[in-house]
Amino acid sequence: MNPLCLAAVAACIASQAAAQVAVRGQRVYTMAPGPNGQAAPPISDGVVIIEGGKVRAVGPAATTPVPPGFRVLSAAVVTPGLVDARSTVGLSGIYNQPHDSDQIERSSPLQPELRAIDAYNPQERLIEWVRSFGVTTINTGNAPGELISGQTMAVKTAGATVEEAMLKDATAVVATIGPQAQKGPGGPSATAPPDTSGKSPGTRGKMMSMLREQIIKAQEYSRKRASAPDDKKPERDLKLDALARVLAGELPLMITANRAQDIDSCLRLAEEFKFRLILNSAAEAYLLTDRIRAAQAPVVLHASMQRAVGESENLSFETAAALRRAGVLFAIESGYEAYVPKARVVLLEAAIAAANGLTFEQALASITIDAARIVGVADRVGSIEPGKDGDVALYDGDPFEYTSHCVGVVIGGAVVTDTPR
Repeated sequence: MNPLCLAAVAACIASQAAAQVAVRGQRVYTMAPGPNGQAAPPISDGVVIIEGGKVRAVGPAATTPVPPGFRVLSAAVVTPGLVDARSTVGLSGIYNQPHDSDQIERSSPLQPELRAIDAYNPQERLIEWVRSFGVTTINTGNAPGELISGQTMAVKTAGATVEEAMLKDATAVVATIGPQAQKGPGGPSATAPPDTSGKSPGTRGKMMSMLREQIIKAQEYSRKRASAPDDKKPERDLKLDALARVLAGELPLMITANRAQDIDSCLRLAEEFKFRLILNSAAEAYLLTDRIRAAQAPVVLHASMQRAVGESENLSFETAAALRRAGVLFAIESGYEAYVPKARVVLLEAAIAAANGLTFEQALASITIDAARIVGVADRVGSIEPGKDGDVALYDGDPFEYTSHCVGVVIGGAVVTDTPR
């Protein structure tokens, strides 16, 4: 989409902030909680009434009349706008060139202070591409690849500025345990030349030691900032400020780890310092489901069709189903890849999980309400309920069927698109 088109979309969204839209579906999956704790069953011949950017009502057409003057959109299947729980879209771009690749900073292994909001480009064409599949919210930010690579934030896939797109300016500090973050032979990727610079960390033991050291520093920093008189407080340290927020429970630490030994190390670290942990990627999570459940650590699972190489060589299409059976809260992510277009599409990744052990509703939950819960934005998005944001996706058939199309996207009550992808 060229800049003029982007400006038109932004103007459309602004003008429809108080728009009156009704979405009618042969089947409407609200993903709202049902009486048994599972998602409520779909509504046949359902209607969603959106006014002032929020869902006003949802129910069967027979009992949910469309008020006069509302614009009506229709589709075979209507779902909440999809939520991608881990992405780099907007920091990484569609061309895979240096000018649109801001997703990873290689100058230091420890950089929790790097904010996603400072690198996000709301007019990046890759945002438009994922939105065309029904993705309306992304948890995006700094990519895996350094021991602590920065932060993530939650944004809508519409808006001309970061402020217009913003849902939550910080959702996690992100870290990596494994070869991706190693300096030296074996890192940062199997296709990259070995790093012989001698920079740390070069081994898993060094990674854990460096993480632990920084967390202890943040503990001491927080204590002194809270207890020392004003003239004796330590100077502000952006790195330690970010980690202090993790220790205070304000932000989780999302750690990318694929090998079972690395996942176990993450769980031990969280137990030691009592911070909220989100496991990311977690290719071998199926080996530790009981341990993960006991730790109450949610999992943002790798894209189902991620390449099974290197530390992810033992990934399985059935890991999502294994986590579900174990009672572990999980979402399926698009993730980050070094090649074009750098992001997958959660709709297609969840479809593979639905073909390998998940029910339709369970797979849909992993890219709607459960993803929103993990990211911390379920009060706004992830389900179609009165009072929540008017974000819906429309499909001309089963969304998980390859031959189906996304035929409309509504974000905050604004009809962003009403043409098939």
